[in-house]
Amino acid sequence: MLTVLIETSNHEEALARTLASLVGAAVEGAVREVIVCDLGSSDRTDGVADQAGCRYLASGGIAAGIAEAKSDWLLLLEPGARLVDGWEEAVLEHVELMAMPARFSRSHADRPPFLARIFSSRRALSEGLLVRKAQVSAAARHAGNAEAIARGLATKRLRAEIRVAPPL
Repeated sequence: MLTVLIETSNHEEALARTLASLVGAAVEGAVREVIVCDLGSSDRTDGVADQAGCRYLASGGIAAGIAEAKSDWLLLLEPGARLVDGWEEAVLEHVELMAMPARFSRSHADRPPFLARIFSSRRALSEGLLVRKAQVSAAARHAGNAEAIARGLATKRLRAEIRVAPPL
């Protein structure tokens, strides 16, 4: 149903936290596969991916992951981001009713104060990105990384929360 793509570079611990939040959805069948797209890690990122049953791509970046994804819908996440329980229902509803990309809502615990939200720059992938494979396949060949793919896309807000990864 859904392919999760996580781009990493020496994110062993952060990857483990993200994968832990996907276990329930994988058991229930909402997550068909997880592909870890590595950018040259020197830590045990590959071992974490292997232990969790993920496909590990040592080269090619996010473009290779998108090309190899088996599902029509992709979920791009930053290493360290954690989806809050119950996210599967909101994603399944969106996939059934919508065609446009979507992002998660930040968890209340992660929302910065008002002025900080106004004056800070945000990472385009910090709230995840749910998108059809067909919508990003061409862009992936020209984009350097997952952040570049997520930047500038008009999205809908999902009724599900994400615990944002700390800045890297």
